[in-house]
Amino acid sequence: MPIEQTDLQGKLPLIARGKVRDLYNVDDNTLLFVATDRISAYDVIMKNGVPDKGKLLTKLSEFWFKFLSDEVENHLVKTDNLFNKLPKELSADLSLKSQLEDRSLLVRKLKILPLECIVRGYITGSAWAEYKKSGTVHGFEVREGLQESEAFAEPLYTPSTKAEQGEHDENIHPDKAIEIVGQELADGVRELSLKLYKKARDYALEKGIIIADTKFEFGVDENNNIVLVDEVLTPDSSRFWSAEKYEVGKSQDSYDKQYLRDWLTANNYKGVEGVSMPEEVVQKTREKYIEAYELLTGHKWA
Repeated sequence: MPIEQTDLQGKLPLIARGKVRDLYNVDDNTLLFVATDRISAYDVIMKNGVPDKGKLLTKLSEFWFKFLSDEVENHLVKTDNLFNKLPKELSADLSLKSQLEDRSLLVRKLKILPLECIVRGYITGSAWAEYKKSGTVHGFEVREGLQESEAFAEPLYTPSTKAEQGEHDENIHPDKAIEIVGQELADGVRELSLKLYKKARDYALEKGIIIADTKFEFGVDENNNIVLVDEVLTPDSSRFWSAEKYEVGKSQDSYDKQYLRDWLTANNYKGVEGVSMPEEVVQKTREKYIEAYELLTGHKWA
């Protein structure tokens, strides 16, 4: 059964419930991130979840945090056993422990930058829609004659605001990002986002996956150092395509939420609240997440 919402019965203070994660306060310096099996599309959370999705996101994020650790500091608190840092009542109560196992991360409290740092390597989604309409991507002039799903000559950095739950992210020009966080931080996250994307893109391609686009989120520590936070390079935050089946000029076979998005669009449910996914959509989405995990990490999903 999917875990769509956690309930720790007051053993830890609940700070917030995001689209996917439940956040709890551990102590003055530490938070507990719990990735539930909730799934959202077009900024709307579905009524039912996808079994194991939270575990898949957690394990894949851990993989990428480690892979990128030479390039950027991340927010993970290093510990051999998560439950050593949590109240003993949580591990003693098996019903509570089962809500957290394999889907939880201990992370540092940081000042989170209010930006979604999006990098686009290929023209698809909203970028393709804009290009067909105006010949631009995110307001930027790009070369004429691009076809759907074609690679840009160089990846584009296209930030957006980080909206509250229920609100929509707003695409912004990089100059606006400077107004929001200042020149130094805006330049820093832009350079880091492009660097991290390129490193991950090259690795994934060797494993048979094209990372068409992705988003990163960053915070800063007490010394104003930039820290990679949230999730990273998962099917929730990225478009993953099959390199083997890739073909310019059409939409691609994907390992992400596109299957769900396509179903919503085809049934006129785009942006509609209170939608339940049929079992076929649930299982297909789960299968795609598992395939992405296995290809990228080289580990079999149990």
